[in-house]
Parts: sequence; C-alpha cells; structure tokens
Amino acid sequence: MKPSRRTSVVALLALAVGLLAAPGTAQAAPAKPPPLTTPWTAQALNGTPLPEYPRPQMTRPDWQNLNGEWQLRQSATDDAPQFNTNLPERVNVPFPVESALSGVMRAPGDNRNYLFYRRTFTVPPGWAGRRVQLNFGAVDYQTTVWVNGQQVGGHVGGYDAFTFDITPALNGGTNELVVKVWDPSDTRQNGSLPPIGKQTKTPNGIFYTPSSGIWQTVWLEPTPASSISSVDLYPNLANNTIRVRVFTRGSVSGHSVLAEALNGSTVVGSATGGFTEFAVPVPAARRWSPDDPFLYNLQVTLRNASGALVDRTTHYFGMREITTGLVNGVRRPLLNGQFVFQTGTLDQGYWPDGVYTAPTDAALAFDLQKHKDLGFNMVRKHIKVEPQRWFYHADRLGLLVWQDVPSLTAQNVDPNAAQQAQLEAEAREIVNEHRSSPAVVAYTVYNEGWGERSLVDTQRFGNAVKAQDPTRLVNVHSGHNCCQSLGNPGNGDIDDWHVYLGPDAPVASSRISVLGEFGGLGLHTPGHEWSPSGGFFAYEWQANATALTDRYVGLVAGVQNLMLGKGLSAAIYTEITDLEGELNGFVTYDRQVVKMDQARVRAANQALIAASRSLPALAPTTLPVNQRRSLQVTTPGFTDRYLRHQNSLAYTEVVNAGSSALLKSDATYTIRPGLADGSCYSFESVNFPGQFLRHANSRVQNSPNDGSALLRADATWCARTGLTGSGVSLESWNFRGSYLRHYNSEVWLSNGAGGAAYNAPGLWTADSTWNIAAPWAP
Repeated sequence: MKPSRRTSVVALLALAVGLLAAPGTAQAAPAKPPPLTTPWTAQALNGTPLPEYPRPQMTRPDWQNLNGEWQLRQSATDDAPQFNTNLPERVNVPFPVESALSGVMRAPGDNRNYLFYRRTFTVPPGWAGRRVQLNFGAVDYQTTVWVNGQQVGGHVGGYDAFTFDITPALNGGTNELVVKVWDPSDTRQNGSLPPIGKQTKTPNGIFYTPSSGIWQTVWLEPTPASSISSVDLYPNLANNTIRVRVFTRGSVSGHSVLAEALNGSTVVGSATGGFTEFAVPVPAARRWSPDDPFLYNLQVTLRNASGALVDRTTHYFGMREITTGLVNGVRRPLLNGQFVFQTGTLDQGYWPDGVYTAPTDAALAFDLQKHKDLGFNMVRKHIKVEPQRWFYHADRLGLLVWQDVPSLTAQNVDPNAAQQAQLEAEAREIVNEHRSSPAVVAYTVYNEGWGERSLVDTQRFGNAVKAQDPTRLVNVHSGHNCCQSLGNPGNGDIDDWHVYLGPDAPVASSRISVLGEFGGLGLHTPGHEWSPSGGFFAYEWQANATALTDRYVGLVAGVQNLMLGKGLSAAIYTEITDLEGELNGFVTYDRQVVKMDQARVRAANQALIAASRSLPALAPTTLPVNQRRSLQVTTPGFTDRYLRHQNSLAYTEVVNAGSSALLKSDATYTIRPGLADGSCYSFESVNFPGQFLRHANSRVQNSPNDGSALLRADATWCARTGLTGSGVSLESWNFRGSYLRHYNSEVWLSNGAGGAAYNAPGLWTADSTWNIAAPWAP
C-alpha cells in the first residue's frame, strides 16, 4: 500500500539526471491528429513515450519503464475489473485519454468516467531476491491496482506520486497489471468535488479540457527488503550544512545512514546518522540562485548493523535559503539574505497534443527555458503540479517556483468537511514530494476563492502548510481582492492582489506585497490557435507584435514604480503560453511562435531585476513646521518650475525673481503638522489661509478645511526621501504608495503604474520628487 511518506527525492547530476534509459522498447498506438502540432508531436511516440528516468530527486540504477501501449476500456458505470481478458481499445500511457497522443482523444464531455487499463510485464531476472516497487507519477483521480488479479493498493489524488510493493503478487513469469481509474472531473458525480485546477467537462474561456486517467510515467524498480523510501533535504546557510532526514521501508533495526555531499563526483562532506534529521557539512558552500543554479550531489547509503551496504540512492540539492526581512524598512523576500525582485509568469502546463502531459522531456523543459530566455527569474505553476522532471529542469536552469495547490472547482460550491480534509491531505503530499527542490520557494494555498469554504478554514490551511514546511514562503490566498474570495486571510508571508490589466499592488506592511496576476495582453496568431468552444479570450487585445511588446514593456515600467512606491516584491504576468481559449501568452499554444520581441522583453525584465538590487531608502524626512516653503520641480529640464495653485487647482509654472507677487504667493505654502496625522504634514496656502493642498479624484487642488475627516486625510502628506534618491517625495497619507506628481504642468496623485496619462510610468520618480525650496513669498 502507499507508504506514509512519498517515495521520491534525488538525482545524480554526473549522470545528467534522466539520461538513464529504460530497458526495452514499448510499441505505441497511433496518435490521433491533434488540434495543433508542437515541435515535439512527431517525436512523442517514437519508441517508449517519455523514456527518461522519472524521479531525478532519487535515483537507483535499475528500473523498468512501463510507458507505451496499454489496453483500455471506458465505462459510464462502476464496473468490476476484467482479468485475463483483452480490453477493446488501445491507449498510449502516460497521455490522458482526452489527448491526441493517447491515441484515444475522447471528447471532453464524455461521461465514461471509469477507465480500465491493462498490460503485461515481466520482471528482469537480475532483480531476483529483491522487492519490486510499482511507481505511478500521477493518475487522475481515484486509482485501484491489481497484479495477477490480486489487489495491491489504491490511491486518491490526481497530482502526487504513489508506490506499491507488488512482490507478493508476482508469478515469476508474465504478469498482468490492471489499473482502474475513476475521474469525475467537475461533474459532481456521486457527490464528488476533487481538486481539478482548470479542468472541466465543458471547456471554454479560462477553463480547459480535462486530463483523465494515467498522465505521468508508470515504472518498476527493485529495492532491498530494507530500503530508502524518501529523503528530505534542507540547506542551512548559517553553518554551511545540508540537513538530511531519511525515511525507509522494511525493518531497519540497528541500521545507520551514511550521507555524502559531492561536488560533481568529489566528496566535500559526509556524516553518519540515523532516521532523525542530521547535518552533512558543505564547506564554503556555493549558493544556488537564478544567476548561478549550482547543484550538489548527495549519495545516501543505508547500512546494516555490521556496516555493510544495504541500499544506496543518489540525490541532488542546492544551497539556498528563502526568508523575509526588512529592506530599507520594507518587508521583502530574501534569497540567500538578499532582496531580488521576483518576476515571472503564470504557467498552466497545457499542451495541444498531450493536454496535461508534455509530449517529450525536451518539451517539458521548453517552457522553463523560455522563461529564462525572456529574462524572468520565477514561474508560478498555476493550480497544477508537474512531474518531478519539470522540477529538476527548474532546479538546473535556475527558476524560482511558486507552486499552487490545485484548486477545487472555481464555481461557488463549498466543500463539505470530508472534501476539505481530502484537499488538505493532497496538499500535504504535494509539499512532501517536492520539498527538496531548491527551485520551490513558495506555496500558494488558494486562488481567487476557488473552492474556498470559510475564511477560518483558509487561515488554518495556510498555517498548516507553513508548519509542514517552514523553510518556504506561504501565500495563503493569491488574489484575495478578486472574484469569489471570502476576503484577506491576513496570515502567511504574502499579501497578494490580482489586477487586470494592472499593474497595482497592496502596500507592503507586515507581509510581502505581491501582484499575483496581471497583464493578459492578447494577440491573434492565425494558424496557431485552437479553442474547443470556438471563442478566444484576452484581457486587452493588441493589433500586432510591436504594439503587444510596447504595451508589455510599459506594464513592466509600472511594476518597477510599484516596487519603489508601494514596496511590491514580486509580479506574475498572465501568461507564458496561449491556451485553448486564451491568446494572452508570450508564445503560441503550439510553441511555434514567440509573439513579442524577445530581446525587448528580456531587457525590460532584466532592468526590473537590476533595479531591485539598489533600491533607495524612502526614509521619513523632517520638514520645517510652521515655516513657509516652495516646492521646486526636480525633473531635468524643468527645475525652474514650482508648484502653484490657480483657481484652486495645482499646477507647476516657471517662477523667478521677475514673477508677479501673485504668482510668488500662489507658489508658497506654510508647512503645518498633518491634519490627519501629526507625524506627517499639510500645506496651507499663504494667500488663502485655511486652504490646504489636497487630492480629490487624484487631481491636486486647494480646498478649505471644512473639518471633515476626508479633507483632513486628503490634505495630509508624509515626507519621504525622494524616489530618485535625493530631494523629497510626498506620499498620500490615505493612499499609501501614491505620491504628489506633476504631469504636463498639472499636479496629480500618482503611483506611476500606468493607465491614465497622469499615471504614466515614464519619469514618475523624477516627477514625484521635489526640492523643499526657499519661499517665493517670505
């Protein structure tokens, strides 16, 4: 049956993880013509599909790939399995039955939710005397397995790996393997409500074709009777060690563990321990980061009481740490103690030929490499969990991964207690399975209220994930400002908004400010589009690639201003590829066309990351209270201009010694303690006493102090070190992150994120920085 901990973790980079070839060659059933062909479609069924070693985070030399042609029977009713009987159809494992590469390509709305798979296999003679483990990468959704008619185990959950020891059921010759799968998707069949992410029986818009049945590699491996089942790895940068915890199956009484850290094939540190956590030294450890994704190897040896080798597995790890801390007074995520802005895309992992399953390993790595090519350093894996090889590619390429927990239905249907408990149980397995990946730096628990039961449950669930893995950040609710969300949970490490088109973000406070989704710019690419419903969606359409690129670069400029003004620390653009009914990707759904100017996109993203490494400190600044001053423009070429009021509205105008007395008076204010907060400031007109500089609907003007709370708030400004690093910037007291800014001679309240002309990102930092100058009307 399934062990209490996952059977994953580990890889030897010296073997190029996954270049290990499976013995034998399986035949594949003919594929159906997919709606779009990717560059890898024709290669997918040449020999054994996905022949690479499937578990890079824990390797052994002997294994057997069971991918390839299986027999299949589909049923609308909960039938009993048939043994020693040929089934009527053929299917290519591990492609879901809705995919063209499966050879079945059934309609999304097909109601035959019960799937029966059958094949035979033989155990290699060299495995004699060892236990045989049957491994499944993932099966959607409820699985029961028989070997030679004997039930060997069951599993519930569509996104995590599971393993059964099938040794007692083997017959010494040709063995029959039968797998029954029930996948109700979003039908609510039998009262079901499984985690499904974006899957639906009625694909349209932002919801896509379901992926039923086996969708990741199935494989066998031999192990000793007493063996390693998984290993958890936690780097400790404070003392340059890798913390190791080994889990086992079988009797290990009197056994010990030798763990050796290797740089390539050279041992750099070793330690002996038991089955509680112990530390292995990694002297002068090289830090893993997106700029230098260096991976160490780890060899773990299980030894018996006499010190003899019992089992050995090979793993890899990266020496990196993700924490939070204050940077110039702003809460930020810290990678290895340093803040670097995390910029990435929403990555949903769908394929026109394989649906949930990439056609080849090269295809699986393509989207991640494209992130690097486009200058991103992060990816949000959106309400889907990929195979372990995807995480390995992220680890070796150097991409920070935010891993979502796959959601329940996006419809407003509350789970019952049992369904909530199952969702949380599946999340625990996902964390267990991928917790040793250096790329994974954050978990997202809920998305936009999808499947959310209650705010109390959301908070408790988020706390449970953090307690399970305190070494990573937890985003309890991405887009809590949006859609069906029950509100801001207030806990976790991250405060996350979704704003389309955006950008915009919450002001950083006790939690990190994140823009969890934004953008969604669309462009049609004829010949590279497919939608099962015939319709296409984007948040804003663009006419051509140049306009699309221009718009994206402008959004990134707005993100950079939000990083400075609101303390934004991460932003996730929607999305890396087009999908079935969406055309808002950098790349078409068939991965044939990059829709934007890749060089310009990369330059914009890299400039954003570079700017995050040298942020000015926006420290509170003291102004001379009850004294007159004038506000001088600092934007180069306009420094002869000053803020003045005219017919109550605020403008900038050239003021000099020859200006009229009226203009000089209009350009002079008395600095008062803030009407709403004495630690900030208000600016009283010298020629209209009792009138104060305030914002109203973003336009700045003079208004009489009517005593209202709104006037007092609108007329209170907090002085900061200038956004350019010098001078003074005046932040709104009641709209934090927005500043007094001049634009085309008018004066506005602006956060520089884009949208209205006065909020244009260009020159925002300079336009929002002032010199507190000598008064023109003393």
